[in-house]
Amino acid sequence: MAKAFFRLQKFLRRTQFLLFFLTAAYLMAGSLLLLQRTRLVIQQGSRGTSAHQALLVPDGMAGVGIVDPRMLQNPRPGPRLLVGMDTLQEPALDQQHSPRWLVSRNSELRQLRRRWFHRFISDQEPLQTAGFKVMKHTTEHKGTYMGCFSEDSRERTLKGAVFYDLRKMTVSHCQEACAERAYTYAGLAYGAECYCGNKLPATASKPEECNSECKGEKGSVCGGVNRLSVYRVEELRAGARRRRNVIYRGCFRAPENLTDTFPASLIQPNLTVEMCSEYCSKKEFPLAVLRGRECYCGYPTGRFPLHDSADGQLCAGAQDASSAAQGKYCRVYQTPVQDTRCTDRKFLTTKSKGFVALSSFPGAGNTWARHLIEHATGYYTGSYYFDGALYNKGFKGEKDHWRSRRTICVKTHESGKTEIEMFDSAILLIRNPYKSLVAEFNRKYAGHLGYATDRTWKSKEWPDFVNSYASWWASHVLDWLKYGKRLLIVHYEDLKQSLIPKLREMVEFLNITVTEDRLLCVENNRDGNFKRSGAKQKDFEPFTQEMKDLINRYILTVDEALRGRNFTGLPREYVPR
Repeated sequence: MAKAFFRLQKFLRRTQFLLFFLTAAYLMAGSLLLLQRTRLVIQQGSRGTSAHQALLVPDGMAGVGIVDPRMLQNPRPGPRLLVGMDTLQEPALDQQHSPRWLVSRNSELRQLRRRWFHRFISDQEPLQTAGFKVMKHTTEHKGTYMGCFSEDSRERTLKGAVFYDLRKMTVSHCQEACAERAYTYAGLAYGAECYCGNKLPATASKPEECNSECKGEKGSVCGGVNRLSVYRVEELRAGARRRRNVIYRGCFRAPENLTDTFPASLIQPNLTVEMCSEYCSKKEFPLAVLRGRECYCGYPTGRFPLHDSADGQLCAGAQDASSAAQGKYCRVYQTPVQDTRCTDRKFLTTKSKGFVALSSFPGAGNTWARHLIEHATGYYTGSYYFDGALYNKGFKGEKDHWRSRRTICVKTHESGKTEIEMFDSAILLIRNPYKSLVAEFNRKYAGHLGYATDRTWKSKEWPDFVNSYASWWASHVLDWLKYGKRLLIVHYEDLKQSLIPKLREMVEFLNITVTEDRLLCVENNRDGNFKRSGAKQKDFEPFTQEMKDLINRYILTVDEALRGRNFTGLPREYVPR
């Protein structure tokens, strides 16, 4: 018996050792695999910013921005959203401004904390220059390669238009973009930035100093640190001309002294719109103004703001200056050239004393408001989250830590006492919930610029989405009204209709002084890169009557709360009567 017990004890000891060995081997293998797939990257030489640390993430995490909370938890809404979520219910208004049915979404929103996984900054090391002479500039890049040039970021030569794409930038993409906008030269820098213009930079550099590989085209050079790979795109302009957009802005009363108002002019018999537009594009002006045989080029200014258009009939005889209402009116066209008076942006040189939030419900136009604020103030905006798609298109504040205080304000969709009280003040952007829900549903299922399919709209995802998110729209506003220290309420509809007055209010709230011409430039570039093209018409009504009854009750509650705090109520256009 003792012998059998001894054998059993010996076997168990061996088993324990074997299990320990296998466990250790498993952990070591897992650690090696993790180290192989992720590595710490320190980005060096970033212009105007300090070096940042970032971790690579698997492909599946690329482009993670605002993650829908229900994707992180049970796909069915939890009990904290609304009681009895199987059917739409009307809320019980048992409290004045914070009814029980509006429960905070912060338990879910906390999972949206900023992720420092910057896939897009990886592979930033310069290309090896050992044996490097000139990397290929093959015939697939149809323009003529002019060489490598140095460029001062404070005063650029190629400043006609600026584009960013930190994932897919190629030489051809940059060339085509500049050609379509009537520019002669395309310059690439940092592997991901594209600049257009009609003048070559003054200072040439050594060819090997342009050593950054294009983010979207391996083996091709896209400039370097403060270096531009410049191409002449004249060969492309004939083909691109067919795709150029010259937009008729309307008939306007001509300023008293046109030569003082507009910096360039041309007088020519048989002048056409195309001739004037080409001339102004060549001069890098966004406006082409025609009055008879006279062509003027310039920008919207205080003298000529393009706010009060006249009856088009007054310009009907504009081919002859004397017959166009005695030369008092002119036709105005938008050329393909970008207005660059407000495109320069940077981080704050010193940390801001006030910590300002740009808060909104998802789908309420936060990205558009950031575009307007950045171009009006000249400073980047930050974000409580990291959205790779926004960062790739030039919102460089996305990768800056939201507490850095190097940005003019910080985007957030958070609500709740703790999340709100850490900000000193906030711009609270509010939009029609019907429009917001549709916009966020489209973003969730088709990205920033796409549209959800009809099949998705007709699936159970849509009613579940409305159940969950409609209450969040209301609770978000009510929480900021309750806990916000200093608020500026901005209604999306008012900002869209009266852009300059409302934008001026926002800029003054941020303690920034801007010129009228800069605000007019913002108005001239009002859409930005994330405006959906047109409104995709659905052949059915997505909101059922039950949904409308629920949302309308939320609207009335928010409207009452705003007025109770002496703010302007919600726009009458969508408040139920």
